[in-house]
Amino acid sequence: MPDATLTISSRNYSSWSLRGWLLCRMADLDFEEHSVPLDEPTARAELLLLSPSVLVPRLTHGEVTVWDTLAIAEYLNEAKAQAHLWPADPVARAHARAVSGEMHSGFANLRSALPMNLKAHYPGFKVWAGAQGDIDRVIAIWRDCLATYRGPYLFGALSAADAMYAPVCTRFLTYDVRLDLDCTDYCARIMEWPAMAEWVRAAQEEPEEIEELDMEF
Repeated sequence: MPDATLTISSRNYSSWSLRGWLLCRMADLDFEEHSVPLDEPTARAELLLLSPSVLVPRLTHGEVTVWDTLAIAEYLNEAKAQAHLWPADPVARAHARAVSGEMHSGFANLRSALPMNLKAHYPGFKVWAGAQGDIDRVIAIWRDCLATYRGPYLFGALSAADAMYAPVCTRFLTYDVRLDLDCTDYCARIMEWPAMAEWVRAAQEEPEEIEELDMEF
């Protein structure tokens, strides 16, 4: 029986649940999932209000409980050091943590204007001007990382940084955001990642749809 539990919410809507789940998969952690059901009125209301009583993702591993996504990344990096969630080189590792931290705390306009919705597709979507600056910044980060570390992922091999930016790839596809060839290829590579493909398949099977979910959780 797994000695770890990851609490998540909707696979279709919850970008933070996706990040935490990918990190656990990357760490090769033996874990079971506990999902907060959206058809439960109390949970639905809490999610819509972003109540702090619903903390997703939340990892419980033995006696340890961690609920912040970057904290989960750091915990797994220590508990599963062989997974190399961060680059081995200290300069690259600092860079990866910096861009992951930027994703963790920034891009508010992108989050609100282009919420994650894996089931949807909006060809020709008109991006609000306030969100374009965030999109441009993400593209700049990707271009810099892919050029500096020569791909195929942001820091060469898969790292926690790719898990942090994976939901953005889904947003760009959902809302038909125009990208250059390198960034388009990077998004395709993330979507082909077996763990990512598994998550998307499960999201497509979710029955719940919440039209009023226009924020990230």
